[in-house]
Amino acid sequence: MKVTAIIPDELIAEDMELSKAGTITETVKIALIAYIRTQKIKQLGATVLNEPLAFRYAAKEIRDLNRE
Repeated sequence: MKVTAIIPDELIAEDMELSKAGTITETVKIALIAYIRTQKIKQLGATVLNEPLAFRYAAKEIRDLNRE
């Protein structure tokens, strides 16, 4: 997809330096991927807060199962 965006030069320059990207396109892709991953982690965290994980076995039971 082709997009025209007005992004401050300093922001692009800093992002290119941190991401080690060679082009502006690559820099924007890396930044978008990082943002999407961060948001998904936040959503997963909220889900776990609302519905905590349930563990079926105690540590001793797992050790015993692994030793069999």
